[in-house]
Formats: sequence, C-alpha cells, structure tokens
Amino acid sequence: MPILVTGGAGYIGSHMVLELLDAGEKVVVLDDLSTGFASVLPEDATFIRGDVGDRALVLRLIAEHAVNAIAHFAAKVVVPESVADPLAYYHANAMKSRNLVEAAIRGGVRHVIFSSTAAVYGNPRSNPVGEDEPLDPLSPYGRSKLMTEWMLEDAGRAHGLRSISLRYFNVAGADPQGRAGQSTRRATHLIKAAAQVALGERPYLEVFGTDYPTKDGSCVRDYIQVTDLARAHLAALAHLRDGGDSLTLNCGYGYGFSVLEVVEMVKRVSGKDFEVRPSPRRPGDPAAIVAKAGRIRAELGWTPRHDDLHEIVSQALAWEKKLIDQRAA
Repeated sequence: MPILVTGGAGYIGSHMVLELLDAGEKVVVLDDLSTGFASVLPEDATFIRGDVGDRALVLRLIAEHAVNAIAHFAAKVVVPESVADPLAYYHANAMKSRNLVEAAIRGGVRHVIFSSTAAVYGNPRSNPVGEDEPLDPLSPYGRSKLMTEWMLEDAGRAHGLRSISLRYFNVAGADPQGRAGQSTRRATHLIKAAAQVALGERPYLEVFGTDYPTKDGSCVRDYIQVTDLARAHLAALAHLRDGGDSLTLNCGYGYGFSVLEVVEMVKRVSGKDFEVRPSPRRPGDPAAIVAKAGRIRAELGWTPRHDDLHEIVSQALAWEKKLIDQRAA
C-alpha cells in the first residue's frame, strides 16, 4: 500500500522517496513547493501539490490511494527565522501537523513516521545526549516539533495510532548516486553554504559564534548523512509494520565536529581556500549537541553506511556542481 510522504520534494523528504521507491514501495508525495523542487522527484512517485494542513485534501489522498502510512517531513526548519517569527513556525509545524494527525486518524492510517529534531533538547547538560534527557528547546522551531511529538503520543494513547519520532541531528550530504541533494539556493546548512563558497556561489562564509565553550570556540554538531537518515525512516516503517511499539529515537552518529573543523574539511576536499568571517552567535543555537546513538541501532537494527565527513562533503560538493551546471545549461 502506498506511503504518503509530506514534504517529499524537499531535501530530506526527496531522499526518503528515493529509498522507498528503491525498496519497491509505492509513494504519494504531498508538497506545496514553498521550499521543495518537483524536478527532483522520480516519475514513479505520484506528486500532488498542496498543503499538508488541508485536512480534506489529506483525507482524499488517503482514500484514493489506500494510504496506510505517512512519513511527515513538511515543516519550516530555520532556527533563527523561528525566533524572529515564532507564530509562523507554530502554525506551519504544530497546527498543520495537528490537522495531518486528525486526517490520519479519520482516514484509518495506522503508522506515522515523524521528522523531529535534536533541537528539542536545547543546550544539553552533557554530550552525547540520550532520548531520556530533559527536553528544553531554545527556539520556537524546537518547541513546535516537540508539540507534534506530544500530539502523536497522545493520539496513540487515545486512538491506537502508532508512530516513530526521529530526532535528527545535523543532516548533510547528498544521494550517493547524485539523484538528489540540498537544492535550496540560500539554504542555511553549514556544509551546503561552505560548498557554495568554495565553488564561487557565495563571496564568503559566516561562522556564527567563535566564543562558545568548545575546543575551538565554534559550535559542535553531529552530522548525519541524508541517505543514512532516509534508511532510518525505512527501518522505522518496517518496525511499525511488524507490530513494533511507538518509539522516539535519536538519528546521529554519536560523535561531532566543530564548525571550523567542517570548514577545513570543505577546503581540503574542494582544494579551494576561501574567506571565513566570524559573526555573532545566532539566537537558539546550543554550543554543542551530539547524539547518544545506541537506541536506534538496538531498536531498528539500523547501521550507517556513510558516516564519514570526507564522503559527506564530497557528496555536497558534487551536488552543488550539478546544480551550477544545470543553471548554466
């Protein structure tokens, strides 16, 4: 039976679509294309342009395509933007998710896989941070995602909906076969931005905060390759189909790199030196956050295949070159 992928034309969602199709699944994509790109979707995927918060539309898609599982990626995801415009984030990420969950229950959907975030932890007291650590998001982005986690938990108790919330750490890289990647031109992802600077698409790279209590003063993050992340969703789907319980799991590798270490890797892989400008800290950014990553391996049998920063940076650079060539054609 088909899987409904909300936000499936976006960065992470499009990689999930590829993994599902590669596994022989039927896929229906719902995306409003506010940040996604229909051009990255394979012909085998059924695409509907629309709003994930439109309950009538979601109910119609569930009925027409006999959907019995939803992978929910559609969201606004820029932390500083959420601090500046919190109501937009609560509307897009919490209210629309609430409508989606209602439609899922009314339509008889049994399983939901939710794209959550490590931002629910805020500034953790220690690293690596486990799933049972206190939750204290620093931004409306993190709070809006936590609200949806709670909605799914409550809907599970009341209606029997089973779900897995995957708390992503920093997603990076591109499909190893070059079929998809981060396509938003002004995306804020560090590796994407650094690759663009290395290739002459941006004049310089800003590093937001160089006075954090870390080894070199810049933020430390756990970078997870996007195809590995999509495969974690596939494992989550298999777990639910096999009758597994609802879960909340970290998605990361269990070790981190500082911003300045990532910048040096981009310079090394690209063979280009480029200007790096220190800038003030951004609101909502914790100093360091690294996943305690054992639970997802134990519960889902997930094993990463691309946990190598050199490979991740190489993929990002290759995708960026592909985008530049496409624009020049």
